[in-house]
Amino acid sequence: MSNIVTDEYAVKVQGVEILPDPVVRGKPATFNISASTGQAISSGKVVIEVYYFGVRVHTETHDLCEKLSCPVSAGNFVLSHTQTLPGITPPGSYNLKMTIKDDHNQKLSCISFNFKIVFGSLVSAS
Repeated sequence: MSNIVTDEYAVKVQGVEILPDPVVRGKPATFNISASTGQAISSGKVVIEVYYFGVRVHTETHDLCEKLSCPVSAGNFVLSHTQTLPGITPPGSYNLKMTIKDDHNQKLSCISFNFKIVFGSLVSAS
C-alpha cells in the first residue's frame, strides 16, 4: 500500500486489509481501510478507481455516509468496501486508487495499492 502525499490530507491511512488475498474472481472481496482523522467529517464521497496494466477499467462513487456512520468523529475508523468481481474478470495484477472527498469536493485522503485477482478453484471444497 502506498499513501499518496499523506501530510496534505486530513484523513491518514494506516493500513489496508484485502480479504481474501489474492482476490478470487466471481467471489466477494472485502477491502478494509484503517484510517484516522483529526477532525469530524459530516459528509462526503468515496471514489474508487481500478486500473489493469495502467488502464482504468472501473470507476464507482459512493456516499461516504453509506460506508461509515456520519458524522465521523475525530479518531480512528475503518472504511470497508465489499464487491464481487465478475467471473470473466481477467486474472493478474491490479491497482486500486481510493479518494475520499468532503462535501466541498476537497480531497480528505488519496491512497493507491496493488492487489491480485486469481482464477477460482475448479474443484469444490467438500
